[in-house]
Amino acid sequence: MYALVDVNNMYCSCERVFNPKLIGKPVVVLSNNDGCVISRSNEAKKLGIPMGAVTHLFEKIFKDHHVQVYSSNYELYGDLSDRLMHVLSKFTPDIEVYSIDEAFLQFKGFEHFDLNDLGIEIKETILQYIGLPISIGIAPTKALAKVANRIAKKFDKKTGGVYVMDSEHKRKKALNWLSIEDVWGIGRRNASKLNRYGITKAIQFADAPDNWVRKEFSVVGLRLKKDLQGIPTLSLEEVESKKSIAVTRSFAKTKNNLQDLKEIIASYGCVASEKLRVQKSCCNLIMVFVHSNRFRKDLPQYNNSLVVKLPYSTNSSLIIAKYAKKAIQSIFKKGYEFKKAGIMVMGLVPDNAQQLNMFEACNSDHKQLMSTIDRLNSKYGKNTLNIASQKLDSSWAMRQNNLSQNYTTDFNDILVLNCNF
Repeated sequence: MYALVDVNNMYCSCERVFNPKLIGKPVVVLSNNDGCVISRSNEAKKLGIPMGAVTHLFEKIFKDHHVQVYSSNYELYGDLSDRLMHVLSKFTPDIEVYSIDEAFLQFKGFEHFDLNDLGIEIKETILQYIGLPISIGIAPTKALAKVANRIAKKFDKKTGGVYVMDSEHKRKKALNWLSIEDVWGIGRRNASKLNRYGITKAIQFADAPDNWVRKEFSVVGLRLKKDLQGIPTLSLEEVESKKSIAVTRSFAKTKNNLQDLKEIIASYGCVASEKLRVQKSCCNLIMVFVHSNRFRKDLPQYNNSLVVKLPYSTNSSLIIAKYAKKAIQSIFKKGYEFKKAGIMVMGLVPDNAQQLNMFEACNSDHKQLMSTIDRLNSKYGKNTLNIASQKLDSSWAMRQNNLSQNYTTDFNDILVLNCNF
């Protein structure tokens, strides 16, 4: 049996963990630069606030209904996600982290366990240890676990947030209820195509002839159909290292100065380098780009990018920042207001399988230096230690006017309790 564990309204729930006064109140979390809504509490959904709502168009609704508005605090959300996955791994070693708020668990050898009781235990443990409310769907396949999770969340008062699909009757009833566009892996385009064939419910797709499904939707569609029939074809996937890593940001205010852009891109290069070291990789190529503000039709427009081949594979912040600054200098043009810049590191190889260069080599001291920087930043908070070429002030950072404290990832933001005896 498989279980899909999903955090309810993840970002809003993370804000409530450290601010219980938000419980029962409408809460929304905004995207980068506070542009639009990317997470809504159930109370906010009832007010008719849609996902992707443009912030400035809904300011009156936020004010009139006392909606609590927060900027995205990805550092906090990521840390709570890591804690969630760590606790889940205590229940079974077979786990696939599907996203920041979702994970598949596989229960092998649990034939004599009451899986509903196990789901309730998992739910209560997560709530006690981390404070996050979750929904759990348990079924014979991953696709059906997705369906079961949807039922657990939709009918939470009846299911208690846990639903076990352990019979053929439950499977057929669920698929008769589920619209085809809501099936995991179908997507909008395939849903439209299926609708043209008169298939509007998940059960119709599951009962369609194998040959037709394979012809119209390839072997991937056939595997999904089998999964919906209760025949496991989609196994847990192992976490793979990324083949490229990108760090991009839109600025709160446009930039037209080369020195500012060099410092910004050096900072992005350091972030990408740290991500390389986390997955024990090195890169051979970097791509740097800049964009002007395409929404400002009254201003001249300019976009450009440059790919640079490094003399040797590396994950050193010093080397990547050095070549990133050279790249931004090559594509920079005066007279333009730049709204966005970014760096992508590519050509990744394991850090223990680097191709050496006969004439140039990375300074051996860099490895120990990077390790020390990572350790100190992990212990004392992000940006405790930086390289000199980074932008140290926040004038280039994203707009985050409603940012909460980091709580768990910065000593300066740790909660302080005043106890009177």
